[in-house]
Amino acid sequence: MMDKKQIILAVDDMPVNLATIKGILQNDFDMRLSKSPRSALTMLNTVKVDLILLDVEMPEMSGFEFLDKIKNNTEHPELKDIPVIFITSHATEDFMTRAVSGGAVDYMVKPVTPQLLQNKVRSAIAPAPSNG
Repeated sequence: MMDKKQIILAVDDMPVNLATIKGILQNDFDMRLSKSPRSALTMLNTVKVDLILLDVEMPEMSGFEFLDKIKNNTEHPELKDIPVIFITSHATEDFMTRAVSGGAVDYMVKPVTPQLLQNKVRSAIAPAPSNG
């Protein structure tokens, strides 16, 4: 019996970034893509995802606002447990501190490199070691 692939939601307003992320991860994960934080929030009402890859700068809502909405969602409290990795063009110490204190498990700087993305994703959603 084949294990079901873990579901990753990538949220980025730039289609080229979504295509890059999907291309890197689609062999190992069930990829869901959203060009808008609002549509991503709607998707989370019906799809249980294992990880969110989240752009920071988007026109309608920043990645920080999106993260705050899922971490404090009273209608769907289970969303707060989904690990989030920020993907950004900002590598300042201030940004990194804000990302981690806001609840992200990790972040990476664009342009995305395949090996680094795969490593960060695997470490964020690694299954708990089994006793047996």
